[in-house]
Amino acid sequence: MYAKVKKSLPEMYALTVCMWLKSNASPGVGTPFSYAVPGQANELVLIEWGNNPMEILINDKVAKLPFLINDGKWHHICVTWTTRDGVWEAFQDGVKRGSGENLAPYHPIKPQGLLILGQEQDTYGGGFDATQAFVGDLANFHIWDKKLSVEEIYNLATCSSKAQVGNVFAWMETSLDIYGGASKWTFEACRQLN
Repeated sequence: MYAKVKKSLPEMYALTVCMWLKSNASPGVGTPFSYAVPGQANELVLIEWGNNPMEILINDKVAKLPFLINDGKWHHICVTWTTRDGVWEAFQDGVKRGSGENLAPYHPIKPQGLLILGQEQDTYGGGFDATQAFVGDLANFHIWDKKLSVEEIYNLATCSSKAQVGNVFAWMETSLDIYGGASKWTFEACRQLN
């Protein structure tokens, strides 16, 4: 079960990726999203596999993220990254939980790849492994080609009317093709928060 994003990503020298996740999977929630380009299946991947912490991979380089999300409740998570020095930051529920550098420094995210929600691509557009599939609900997935500010991320996590939508990818029903019996539902987290 997975969703395929209908459009690809541009070349990016910085990014912010944000989403709401709900899961009580144990161990590990699997792969909320993976972006593969020809010749590099792990161009941009978010994965929590087995008993490992959640990780972001950029060009096969890994940063461990300090998220605790598999409690069956909705959580808002964001990761920012810039190619300069490979600086990254991780936010959960609007609060910065961790940061680091040297994550694929000076490697721009390559364009013309394939973005998949819910599965980890071992090959471009395929090679799915059931043990790495995302188990749970995912909503309001957005990508920006810039680093959002702390305030902008807080607005997203608190469902503020000032919250922005992704300028590279914005969450809409029409932007996804659904495969294998994955289902679309109305997202409730913001209604529950407000």
